[in-house]
Amino acid sequence: MSKLLSLSEAIARYVHDGDLVYASGFTHLIPFAAGHEIIRQRKRDLILARATPDLIYDQMVAAGCARKVIFSYMGNPGVGSLRIVRGAIERGELEWEEYSHFGMISRLRAGAAGLPFMPMNPTAATDLERANPNIRRVTDPYSGREVITVPALNPDVAIVHVQRADPNGNAHLWGIIGEQREAAFAAKRVILTAEEIVDEATIRSDPNRTLIPGLVVDAVCHVPYACHPSYAQGYYDRDNQFYLEWDTISRSPESVREWLEEWVYGVKDRAEYWEKLGPETHARLKVAPRLSEPVNYGDY
Repeated sequence: MSKLLSLSEAIARYVHDGDLVYASGFTHLIPFAAGHEIIRQRKRDLILARATPDLIYDQMVAAGCARKVIFSYMGNPGVGSLRIVRGAIERGELEWEEYSHFGMISRLRAGAAGLPFMPMNPTAATDLERANPNIRRVTDPYSGREVITVPALNPDVAIVHVQRADPNGNAHLWGIIGEQREAAFAAKRVILTAEEIVDEATIRSDPNRTLIPGLVVDAVCHVPYACHPSYAQGYYDRDNQFYLEWDTISRSPESVREWLEEWVYGVKDRAEYWEKLGPETHARLKVAPRLSEPVNYGDY
C-alpha cells in the first residue's frame, strides 16, 4: 500500500507537541523542508536531536518549537557559532545534552538494536562526562577494564531525506552516509522525504543502495530541493552563501523574525520556497552529472 502523503499531512499526522524529533543527515540530505513545515505548523515543546544541529535547529529554536536540544558538535559549519541555540542555552531558556559524534551514533545504534545502552572505549573528551551525567563508566565483565556507556536513543519521530524512494518507502541514498539508517530503525515513527519518487523496480535494481527499507517508514513525501541550503548529492550544491548570510541574520532577533516571516510562514511549501529563491540561485547551485560505473548483479 502506498505511503505517499504531502509533507504538510505527514508533519500534522506524525509530529506531535512534546515529541523527541531526530532530523538526520550529515553534511548533506539535511531535511530543511520538514523543519520549516514543523515551524509553519507551530509545533511546540519539542526535543530536537541531531548529530550536528546545523542551521535547521537554529531556525526551529528561533521559531519557539523546542524546549531541549540533544547534539554532538554545535555550530554553523565552516562559519562559526549557532547564535540562537547557543544564546538560548546560555540564558537558561533551552535544556541541552551534548555527546561526541560517536556517542550520538552509539545512542542510535543501541536504540535501533533494542538495547538499553551502548559501550564505547574511553576518549579524551572527559569534559563531556562531567557535563553530561548520562555518560557513565562501567567495568567490562570480560576484561575488567573501564568502558564508557551511553543510553539508547529512541526518537518519537525520525525525519530522513533521500535521493529517491518508491511509494512504499524503500529508499536509495548515496554520497556521504550519515546516521540515517540508525535513526530510522531507532525511531517509533519515520517520515521519509525524497527528491524523486520512483517505481519499485528502480529500487530493486540496486538493492545494496537501499539503506532505508519501507518496513520502518510511515510516510513518504515527494519534496524536491528539500535540503536547501544544505545539498543533495547529485541534485544540487550546498548554498555556502546562505550559511554566511545566516551568521549575519542570526545576530538580531528582529532580522530572524523577518526571515522566518518571509521564507517560512510566507510560503506555503518547499516548491514555493524554491521558486522564490529565483533562477540565479538555481543556476548557482546546479551540479553537472558525474555518474558511477554500472554494477552487474548478474541474472538467474
